[in-house]
Amino acid sequence: MAYKIMVVDDEKMLTGLLSDHLRDNGYLPYVANSAQEALEQLGTEPDLILLDIKMPGMNGLELCKTIREHVACPIVFLTALATEQDTINGLMTGGDDYITKPFSLPALTARIAAHLRRDVRRANPARLLSSHELLINLSARTVHYQKNEIPFSRREFDIIECLATNAGQVFDRERLYEAVWGLEAEGDSGVIREHIRKIRQKLKELTGKEYIETIWGVGYRWNR
Repeated sequence: MAYKIMVVDDEKMLTGLLSDHLRDNGYLPYVANSAQEALEQLGTEPDLILLDIKMPGMNGLELCKTIREHVACPIVFLTALATEQDTINGLMTGGDDYITKPFSLPALTARIAAHLRRDVRRANPARLLSSHELLINLSARTVHYQKNEIPFSRREFDIIECLATNAGQVFDRERLYEAVWGLEAEGDSGVIREHIRKIRQKLKELTGKEYIETIWGVGYRWNR
């Protein structure tokens, strides 16, 4: 689904140009030529707002103050006002960025994309674990070593997650089996030994390190 961008500026030629440019780059633009029109279009739930400051009636700063507590999306000011104090005023009223006119369309597009990526990351923060140069992304269910991804099956990753999130804690095979397969699972906890062997092999081939320690007669633990 295309991101929705609201362009608020009293210069109709500029809003038309930006609308066409945004549409050409895969965005869904909404145009408002006054603060009042912008307020009426907030129901579209924009993903980002491009907002001019110098507009007749309610200006951009006043509009930003009015909507900031009700709108979580990034607000980027587009304005000819270029002093340091102007920038401070824009950011203090709740703006996320400040771009002075004239600006290049490619640079504007890059700033928009950067804000949208940041907004997505805030909404969906990754759960990460780091262990001896190994980066475990619990949200994406991936394991990387020095930028190289190590492929694991679903069960193998489940075992890694269980052990790594409880680093230093010893799990016997039965407890590890229950944690990964569930209490109601019907099977042999002996399958854990084979999964551990495969995990170790994959980790060793790329990292040369041992991450899972066998505590003989007890179980397994992830080395801190």
